Amino acid sequence: MTKAIKWSYLLNLVGVAAVFAILSALFAFNGFGDSTTYVEGVCTTACYTIIMVASLNLVVGFMGEFSLGHAGFVSVGAYVSAITSSALAGKGLSDLALLLVAVLAGGIAAGIAGVLVGIPALRLRGDYLAIVTMAFAEIIRVVFCNLEITGGGRTMSGILRLSSFGRTFWIMVVCVTVMFLFVRSRFGRTVQAIREDYIAAEAAGINVTFYKVLTFAVSSFFAGIGGGVYAHYMTAMIPTNFDFNYSAELLSEVIIGGTGSLTGSIIGAAFLSALPELMRQFSKYRMLAYSVVLVLVMLFRPGGIFGRWEFSLTRLLHKLTRRKENAATADPTDGPAAPLAQKGE
Repeated sequence: MTKAIKWSYLLNLVGVAAVFAILSALFAFNGFGDSTTYVEGVCTTACYTIIMVASLNLVVGFMGEFSLGHAGFVSVGAYVSAITSSALAGKGLSDLALLLVAVLAGGIAAGIAGVLVGIPALRLRGDYLAIVTMAFAEIIRVVFCNLEITGGGRTMSGILRLSSFGRTFWIMVVCVTVMFLFVRSRFGRTVQAIREDYIAAEAAGINVTFYKVLTFAVSSFFAGIGGGVYAHYMTAMIPTNFDFNYSAELLSEVIIGGTGSLTGSIIGAAFLSALPELMRQFSKYRMLAYSVVLVLVMLFRPGGIFGRWEFSLTRLLHKLTRRKENAATADPTDGPAAPLAQKGE
Protein backbone atom coordinates (compact mmCIF):
# COMPACT_ATOMS: atom_id res chain seq x y z
CA MET A 1 0.00 0.00 0.00
CA THR A 2 1.49 3.32 -1.07
CA LYS A 3 1.85 6.36 1.15
CA ALA A 4 -0.76 8.23 -0.95
CA ILE A 5 -3.35 5.50 -0.40
CA LYS A 6 -2.64 5.42 3.34
CA TRP A 7 -3.04 9.20 3.48
CA SER A 8 -6.33 8.94 1.57
CA TYR A 9 -7.73 6.34 3.97
CA LEU A 10 -6.63 8.36 7.00
CA LEU A 11 -8.19 11.56 5.66
CA ASN A 12 -11.50 9.84 4.92
CA LEU A 13 -11.49 8.28 8.40
CA VAL A 14 -11.04 11.74 9.91
CA GLY A 15 -13.99 12.96 7.84
CA VAL A 16 -16.19 10.09 9.05
CA ALA A 17 -15.16 10.74 12.66
CA ALA A 18 -16.02 14.43 12.23
CA VAL A 19 -19.52 13.55 10.95
CA PHE A 20 -20.04 11.22 13.91
CA ALA A 21 -18.81 13.86 16.38
CA ILE A 22 -21.15 16.51 14.96
CA LEU A 23 -24.20 14.23 15.02
CA SER A 24 -23.39 12.92 18.51
CA ALA A 25 -23.03 16.48 19.82
CA LEU A 26 -26.36 17.49 18.29
CA PHE A 27 -28.08 14.49 19.87
CA ALA A 28 -26.36 14.97 23.26
CA PHE A 29 -27.19 18.68 23.51
CA ASN A 30 -30.72 18.39 22.15
CA GLY A 31 -29.76 20.17 18.93
CA PHE A 32 -33.05 19.32 17.21
CA GLY A 33 -35.26 20.38 20.09
CA ASP A 34 -38.28 18.19 20.75
CA SER A 35 -37.46 16.15 17.62
CA THR A 36 -33.97 15.12 18.74
CA THR A 37 -34.91 11.58 19.78
CA TYR A 38 -36.92 11.15 16.61
CA VAL A 39 -34.07 12.35 14.36
CA GLU A 40 -31.63 10.09 16.19
CA GLY A 41 -33.92 7.15 15.48
CA VAL A 42 -34.10 8.05 11.79
CA CYS A 43 -30.29 8.27 11.62
CA THR A 44 -29.94 4.88 13.33
CA THR A 45 -32.40 3.35 10.87
CA ALA A 46 -30.44 4.87 7.99
CA CYS A 47 -27.18 3.36 9.29
CA TYR A 48 -28.31 -0.27 9.36
CA THR A 49 -30.20 0.21 6.08
CA ILE A 50 -26.93 1.41 4.49
CA ILE A 51 -25.34 -1.94 5.43
CA MET A 52 -28.18 -3.86 3.76
CA VAL A 53 -28.23 -1.71 0.62
CA ALA A 54 -24.44 -1.67 0.18
CA SER A 55 -24.33 -5.46 0.55
CA LEU A 56 -27.01 -5.85 -2.13
CA ASN A 57 -25.00 -3.52 -4.39
CA LEU A 58 -22.16 -6.06 -4.35
CA VAL A 59 -24.43 -8.44 -6.25
CA VAL A 60 -26.46 -6.03 -8.38
CA GLY A 61 -23.86 -3.35 -9.09
CA PHE A 62 -20.45 -5.00 -8.94
CA MET A 63 -21.35 -8.55 -9.97
CA GLY A 64 -24.06 -7.48 -12.40
CA GLU A 65 -26.70 -10.00 -11.33
CA PHE A 66 -30.31 -9.36 -10.38
CA SER A 67 -31.37 -10.51 -6.89
CA LEU A 68 -34.88 -10.17 -5.47
CA GLY A 69 -34.36 -12.18 -2.31
CA HIS A 70 -32.09 -10.00 -0.21
CA ALA A 71 -34.72 -9.70 2.52
CA GLY A 72 -34.35 -13.44 3.09
CA PHE A 73 -30.68 -13.07 4.09
CA VAL A 74 -31.54 -10.07 6.25
CA SER A 75 -34.17 -12.13 8.05
CA VAL A 76 -31.74 -15.01 8.66
CA GLY A 77 -29.28 -12.58 10.25
CA ALA A 78 -32.00 -10.88 12.28
CA TYR A 79 -33.49 -14.04 13.77
CA VAL A 80 -30.21 -15.87 14.39
CA SER A 81 -28.80 -12.73 16.01
CA ALA A 82 -31.85 -12.31 18.25
CA ILE A 83 -31.76 -15.97 19.32
CA THR A 84 -28.00 -15.76 20.03
CA SER A 85 -28.28 -12.65 22.21
CA SER A 86 -31.18 -14.19 24.17
CA ALA A 87 -29.15 -17.36 24.78
CA LEU A 88 -26.04 -15.44 25.91
CA ALA A 89 -27.82 -12.83 28.03
CA GLY A 90 -26.64 -12.90 31.64
CA LYS A 91 -23.43 -14.81 30.79
CA GLY A 92 -21.14 -11.97 31.86
CA LEU A 93 -20.79 -10.25 28.48
CA SER A 94 -21.10 -6.49 28.23
CA ASP A 95 -23.84 -5.05 26.05
CA LEU A 96 -21.35 -4.13 23.31
CA ALA A 97 -19.70 -7.56 23.34
CA LEU A 98 -23.11 -9.24 23.31
CA LEU A 99 -24.19 -7.15 20.32
CA LEU A 100 -21.00 -7.91 18.38
CA VAL A 101 -21.21 -11.64 19.05
CA ALA A 102 -24.91 -11.70 18.12
CA VAL A 103 -24.54 -9.79 14.85
CA LEU A 104 -21.50 -11.86 13.86
CA ALA A 105 -23.51 -15.03 14.46
CA GLY A 106 -26.30 -13.61 12.33
CA GLY A 107 -23.85 -12.63 9.60
CA ILE A 108 -22.21 -16.06 9.53
CA ALA A 109 -25.60 -17.80 9.36
CA ALA A 110 -26.68 -15.54 6.50
CA GLY A 111 -23.35 -16.12 4.73
CA ILE A 112 -23.80 -19.89 4.96
CA ALA A 113 -27.32 -19.50 3.58
CA GLY A 114 -25.84 -17.42 0.75
CA VAL A 115 -23.43 -20.23 -0.15
CA LEU A 116 -26.19 -22.86 -0.04
CA VAL A 117 -28.39 -20.77 -2.31
CA GLY A 118 -25.60 -19.43 -4.49
CA ILE A 119 -24.04 -22.75 -5.54
CA PRO A 120 -27.11 -23.95 -7.46
CA ALA A 121 -28.69 -20.57 -8.22
CA LEU A 122 -25.69 -18.67 -9.60
CA ARG A 123 -25.39 -21.03 -12.52
CA LEU A 124 -28.45 -19.14 -13.72
CA ARG A 125 -28.49 -15.56 -14.94
CA GLY A 126 -30.89 -12.66 -15.42
CA ASP A 127 -34.59 -13.25 -14.79
CA TYR A 128 -34.05 -16.87 -13.78
CA LEU A 129 -31.69 -15.90 -10.96
CA ALA A 130 -34.10 -13.19 -9.79
CA ILE A 131 -36.93 -15.75 -9.59
CA VAL A 132 -34.80 -18.25 -7.65
CA THR A 133 -33.63 -15.68 -5.10
CA MET A 134 -37.19 -14.41 -4.67
CA ALA A 135 -38.36 -17.99 -4.09
CA PHE A 136 -35.62 -18.48 -1.49
CA ALA A 137 -36.74 -15.40 0.44
CA GLU A 138 -40.33 -16.67 0.46
CA ILE A 139 -39.23 -20.12 1.65
CA ILE A 140 -37.28 -18.59 4.52
CA ARG A 141 -40.24 -16.39 5.48
CA VAL A 142 -42.59 -19.39 5.54
CA VAL A 143 -40.10 -21.43 7.60
CA PHE A 144 -39.81 -18.66 10.19
CA CYS A 145 -43.60 -18.41 10.30
CA ASN A 146 -43.72 -22.06 11.39
CA LEU A 147 -40.84 -22.23 13.89
CA GLU A 148 -41.71 -21.90 17.55
CA ILE A 149 -38.34 -20.39 18.44
CA THR A 150 -39.01 -17.43 16.11
CA GLY A 151 -42.52 -16.89 17.46
CA GLY A 152 -44.21 -18.67 14.59
CA GLY A 153 -46.45 -16.35 12.65
CA ARG A 154 -46.64 -14.02 15.63
CA THR A 155 -44.34 -11.20 16.67
CA MET A 156 -41.00 -12.19 18.20
CA SER A 157 -40.67 -9.70 21.02
CA GLY A 158 -38.45 -9.20 24.06
CA ILE A 159 -35.25 -8.84 22.01
CA LEU A 160 -32.57 -6.92 23.91
CA ARG A 161 -32.19 -3.26 22.94
CA LEU A 162 -28.46 -3.22 22.18
CA SER A 163 -28.23 -1.09 19.03
CA SER A 164 -27.65 2.57 19.82
CA PHE A 165 -26.81 5.26 17.27
CA GLY A 166 -23.09 5.22 18.11
CA ARG A 167 -22.76 1.44 17.89
CA THR A 168 -24.80 1.22 14.71
CA PHE A 169 -22.84 4.04 13.09
CA TRP A 170 -19.45 2.44 13.66
CA ILE A 171 -20.67 -1.04 12.70
CA MET A 172 -21.88 0.56 9.48
CA VAL A 173 -18.50 2.26 8.92
CA VAL A 174 -16.59 -1.01 9.43
CA CYS A 175 -18.94 -2.97 7.15
CA VAL A 176 -18.83 -0.41 4.31
CA THR A 177 -15.03 -0.16 4.63
CA VAL A 178 -14.60 -3.92 4.36
CA MET A 179 -16.94 -4.02 1.34
CA PHE A 180 -14.96 -1.19 -0.27
CA LEU A 181 -11.69 -3.06 0.28
CA PHE A 182 -13.25 -6.21 -1.16
CA VAL A 183 -14.34 -4.34 -4.28
CA ARG A 184 -10.84 -2.84 -4.71
CA SER A 185 -9.11 -6.18 -4.11
CA ARG A 186 -8.07 -8.76 -6.69
CA PHE A 187 -11.30 -10.65 -6.04
CA GLY A 188 -13.41 -7.56 -6.55
CA ARG A 189 -11.69 -6.63 -9.80
CA THR A 190 -12.19 -10.18 -11.06
CA VAL A 191 -15.90 -10.00 -10.25
CA GLN A 192 -16.19 -6.71 -12.13
CA ALA A 193 -14.42 -8.28 -15.11
CA ILE A 194 -17.04 -11.05 -15.06
CA ARG A 195 -19.74 -8.37 -15.00
CA GLU A 196 -18.29 -6.61 -18.04
CA ASP A 197 -17.90 -9.73 -20.18
CA TYR A 198 -18.99 -13.08 -18.78
CA ILE A 199 -17.85 -15.12 -21.78
CA ALA A 200 -14.45 -13.44 -22.09
CA ALA A 201 -13.77 -13.92 -18.37
CA GLU A 202 -14.64 -17.60 -18.60
CA ALA A 203 -12.49 -17.98 -21.72
CA ALA A 204 -9.57 -16.37 -19.87
CA GLY A 205 -9.65 -19.20 -17.33
CA ILE A 206 -11.52 -17.46 -14.50
CA ASN A 207 -13.64 -19.78 -12.37
CA VAL A 208 -16.78 -17.70 -12.83
CA THR A 209 -19.00 -19.78 -10.53
CA PHE A 210 -16.49 -19.59 -7.65
CA TYR A 211 -16.19 -15.80 -7.78
CA LYS A 212 -19.94 -15.32 -8.10
CA VAL A 213 -20.65 -17.60 -5.13
CA LEU A 214 -17.92 -15.83 -3.13
CA THR A 215 -19.46 -12.42 -3.82
CA PHE A 216 -22.94 -13.72 -3.07
CA ALA A 217 -21.73 -15.12 0.26
CA VAL A 218 -20.00 -11.85 1.21
CA SER A 219 -23.15 -9.93 0.28
CA SER A 220 -25.29 -12.31 2.36
CA PHE A 221 -22.92 -12.05 5.33
CA PHE A 222 -23.23 -8.27 5.48
CA ALA A 223 -26.99 -8.48 4.91
CA GLY A 224 -27.10 -10.69 8.01
CA ILE A 225 -25.03 -8.14 9.94
CA GLY A 226 -27.55 -5.45 8.98
CA GLY A 227 -30.40 -7.72 10.00
CA GLY A 228 -28.79 -8.36 13.40
CA VAL A 229 -28.41 -4.64 14.09
CA TYR A 230 -32.02 -4.13 12.94
CA ALA A 231 -33.31 -6.81 15.34
CA HIS A 232 -31.52 -5.29 18.35
CA TYR A 233 -32.83 -1.85 17.55
CA MET A 234 -36.47 -2.70 16.84
CA THR A 235 -36.60 -5.33 19.68
CA ALA A 236 -39.58 -6.97 17.97
CA MET A 237 -40.15 -8.38 14.50
CA ILE A 238 -42.45 -10.59 12.50
CA PRO A 239 -41.58 -12.71 9.43
CA THR A 240 -43.89 -10.68 7.19
CA ASN A 241 -41.56 -7.70 7.70
CA PHE A 242 -39.11 -9.47 5.37
CA ASP A 243 -41.39 -10.09 2.41
CA PHE A 244 -40.90 -9.37 -1.30
CA ASN A 245 -41.76 -5.69 -0.78
CA TYR A 246 -38.76 -5.28 1.54
CA SER A 247 -36.43 -6.84 -1.05
CA ALA A 248 -37.89 -4.52 -3.70
CA GLU A 249 -37.36 -1.51 -1.42
CA LEU A 250 -33.69 -2.38 -0.89
CA LEU A 251 -33.24 -2.90 -4.63
CA SER A 252 -34.86 0.48 -5.33
CA GLU A 253 -32.38 2.18 -3.01
CA VAL A 254 -29.49 0.52 -4.84
CA ILE A 255 -30.79 1.64 -8.23
CA ILE A 256 -31.52 5.20 -7.12
CA GLY A 257 -28.11 5.65 -5.50
CA GLY A 258 -26.22 4.04 -8.36
CA THR A 259 -25.41 0.43 -9.19
CA GLY A 260 -21.70 -0.09 -8.71
CA SER A 261 -21.25 2.81 -6.28
CA LEU A 262 -21.00 2.34 -2.53
CA THR A 263 -21.33 6.11 -2.16
CA GLY A 264 -24.60 5.84 -4.04
CA SER A 265 -25.76 3.08 -1.69
CA ILE A 266 -25.04 5.30 1.32
CA ILE A 267 -26.87 8.32 -0.11
CA GLY A 268 -29.74 6.27 -1.55
CA ALA A 269 -30.31 4.35 1.69
CA ALA A 270 -30.07 7.47 3.86
CA PHE A 271 -32.41 9.50 1.64
CA LEU A 272 -35.07 6.83 1.16
CA SER A 273 -34.94 5.89 4.86
CA ALA A 274 -35.58 9.47 5.85
CA LEU A 275 -38.16 10.28 3.14
CA PRO A 276 -41.09 8.29 4.61
CA GLU A 277 -40.39 9.75 8.05
CA LEU A 278 -40.11 13.31 6.76
CA MET A 279 -43.46 12.90 5.00
CA ARG A 280 -45.24 11.17 7.88
CA GLN A 281 -47.58 14.14 8.30
CA PHE A 282 -48.56 13.62 4.65
CA SER A 283 -49.12 9.91 5.14
CA LYS A 284 -51.58 9.67 2.26
CA TYR A 285 -48.95 10.89 -0.20
CA ARG A 286 -45.83 9.14 1.06
CA MET A 287 -45.93 6.25 -1.41
CA LEU A 288 -46.82 8.66 -4.21
CA ALA A 289 -43.70 10.74 -3.47
CA TYR A 290 -41.61 7.57 -3.25
CA SER A 291 -42.87 6.45 -6.67
CA VAL A 292 -42.28 9.87 -8.22
CA VAL A 293 -38.65 9.83 -7.05
CA LEU A 294 -38.14 6.40 -8.63
CA VAL A 295 -39.68 7.47 -11.94
CA LEU A 296 -37.65 10.69 -12.12
CA VAL A 297 -34.38 8.88 -11.43
CA MET A 298 -35.14 6.24 -14.06
CA LEU A 299 -35.97 8.92 -16.63
CA PHE A 300 -33.11 11.34 -16.07
CA ARG A 301 -30.41 9.20 -14.38
CA PRO A 302 -30.87 5.56 -15.50
CA GLY A 303 -27.52 4.63 -13.94
CA GLY A 304 -28.53 6.09 -10.58
CA ILE A 305 -27.63 9.40 -8.98
CA PHE A 306 -23.94 8.54 -8.61
CA GLY A 307 -23.61 5.96 -11.38
CA ARG A 308 -20.34 4.15 -10.59
CA TRP A 309 -18.65 7.20 -9.10
CA GLU A 310 -17.23 7.12 -5.56
CA PHE A 311 -16.79 10.13 -3.30
CA SER A 312 -13.35 10.77 -1.80
CA LEU A 313 -12.23 13.59 0.48
CA THR A 314 -8.72 13.28 -0.93
CA ARG A 315 -9.98 13.82 -4.48
CA LEU A 316 -12.13 16.75 -3.37
CA LEU A 317 -9.26 18.48 -1.55
CA HIS A 318 -6.95 17.85 -4.52
CA LYS A 319 -9.41 19.56 -6.88
CA LEU A 320 -9.82 22.53 -4.54
CA THR A 321 -6.05 22.88 -4.21
CA ARG A 322 -5.57 22.80 -7.98
CA ARG A 323 -8.25 25.46 -8.46
CA LYS A 324 -6.50 27.76 -5.99
CA GLU A 325 -3.14 27.17 -7.66
CA ASN A 326 -4.61 27.87 -11.10
CA ALA A 327 -6.25 31.06 -9.85
CA ALA A 328 -3.02 32.22 -8.23
CA THR A 329 -0.89 31.59 -11.33
CA ALA A 330 -3.40 32.89 -13.91
CA ASP A 331 -1.97 35.48 -16.37
CA PRO A 332 -3.99 38.75 -16.09
CA THR A 333 -3.48 39.39 -19.83
CA ASP A 334 -5.29 36.15 -20.73
CA GLY A 335 -8.97 35.90 -21.44
CA PRO A 336 -11.62 38.65 -21.48
CA ALA A 337 -9.51 41.01 -19.34
CA ALA A 338 -6.66 41.15 -21.91
CA PRO A 339 -7.83 44.25 -23.85
CA LEU A 340 -8.17 46.25 -20.64
CA ALA A 341 -4.73 45.19 -19.47
CA GLN A 342 -3.14 46.11 -22.80
CA LYS A 343 -4.93 49.49 -22.84
CA GLY A 344 -3.53 50.26 -19.38
CA GLU A 345 -0.02 49.62 -20.69
